[in-house]
Amino acid sequence: MDNTQPTLNVHNKHEHPPMHTAEHILNQTMVRMFGCPRSKNAHIEKKKSKCDYLLAEEPTAETMAEVERKVNEVIDRHLPVTIDYLTREEASGIVDLSKLPEDVSETLRIVRVGDYDACACIGDHVNNTSEIGHFKFLNCDYTDGRLRVRFKLTD
Repeated sequence: MDNTQPTLNVHNKHEHPPMHTAEHILNQTMVRMFGCPRSKNAHIEKKKSKCDYLLAEEPTAETMAEVERKVNEVIDRHLPVTIDYLTREEASGIVDLSKLPEDVSETLRIVRVGDYDACACIGDHVNNTSEIGHFKFLNCDYTDGRLRVRFKLTD
């Protein structure tokens, strides 16, 4: 198998690895709890980050507290974060490929967070979720079917 890293038509900005890995866990938690797609739009930075999700209705504050609790529960499992290189065909049974550009390489870089999440991604990540810290929502707002969540990590 070809183990070269695929070239994607996206900026190759180096996100803060703990925050970027936390985004993967948040995405999978949202998918599992709401049945929605992964974040439609994300802005990942060291101090704070934001993600947008398409939801049919606004979640309650209690539900969002449960999302935060579940994200931290996954982080606290100290899961290994690993990288595999798979063909698009192999990856299609594991990850959602709908957001990839049409001209993406035949070989994809799949980032796995233990048994919890798998995603095609070119970003930087921690080696283990024990390196992330504590996930905390700063605020959430819901407008016209879009939930925007802002979050940070603390020690």
